Amino acid sequence: MTADHDLDSGLPIRLLHDRVLVRMEGGEGERRSTAGIVIPATAAVGKRLAWATAVGVGPNVRAIVSGDRVLFDPDDRSEVELHGRGYVLLRERDVHAVAAERIENDPTGLYL
Repeated sequence: MTADHDLDSGLPIRLLHDRVLVRMEGGEGERRSTAGIVIPATAAVGKRLAWATAVGVGPNVRAIVSGDRVLFDPDDRSEVELHGRGYVLLRERDVHAVAAERIENDPTGLYL
């Protein structure tokens, strides 16, 4: 990825090495179960992974492209604010999975 690509995507930064910049999906407040039951943010649950959308990737990232939905542990994150919006900065190795929308187009099986 070049600096021009990051500028085209609206990011005021160029990511280095194996870094992935993601935007969180939804809020971290209350959630709804599949049955429609509201689960408050204070409810005790086990370790829960979070989904986010990759908005930028460094030049050494091999399995993620901008626009991918990624699954990661929100406890292992570094937050950054750019132009008033909050993002999370991860290393590629901290991403547990990439959403399966692209699996049909990738015969290598790298995407979960």
